[in-house]
Amino acid sequence: MTNQRIATVKRKTGETDVQVTINLDGTGICKSNTGIPFLDHMIHQIASHGLFDLDVQAQGDWEIDDHHTNEDVGITLGQALYQALGNKKGIVRFGHFVAPLDESLIQVALDFSGRPHLTYGLNIPTERVGTYDTQLVREFFVAVVNHSQMTLHIRQLDGINSHHIIEATFKAFARAMRMATEIDPRRAENIPSSKGVL
Repeated sequence: MTNQRIATVKRKTGETDVQVTINLDGTGICKSNTGIPFLDHMIHQIASHGLFDLDVQAQGDWEIDDHHTNEDVGITLGQALYQALGNKKGIVRFGHFVAPLDESLIQVALDFSGRPHLTYGLNIPTERVGTYDTQLVREFFVAVVNHSQMTLHIRQLDGINSHHIIEATFKAFARAMRMATEIDPRRAENIPSSKGVL
């Protein structure tokens, strides 16, 4: 690849200090220290199954709760994705995957359309996985979607175990993003839109 698709974004607020580096053409190397163990586990899924190199470092107001850190990691990851994609020339653009994890089955479809939209269809049966508030899964994806400007649909086809449902979602999301961000050799020099711009 002649053009490196790498971005580093730093976001500092009165609540959090987050830095994310992403290499879209990586091998799945991941360093994630968000102070939220379950979120780190899910970021590792994105890197491993998307074959992205990810470095996520965060300091947050964990003494309040994990909400601000979780959201700001999603915002910063979304901004890094947006920057790394550049003008999106040559990408496949659309991605989809159905991921099973034991009894759980999750479908993800996405489009780097430049139009942020999330349809979120998870029904997570417990309020927590370990210490992680399961409401934060939706908040994470809202943040990523709005700041990467992707359209994302997440649909739960089956599942009763909260950990399995969430992890299958992140794995399906990673594989769909991998598909969407890969370079289409038949359109390597063109924007994947009939409008000529995304």
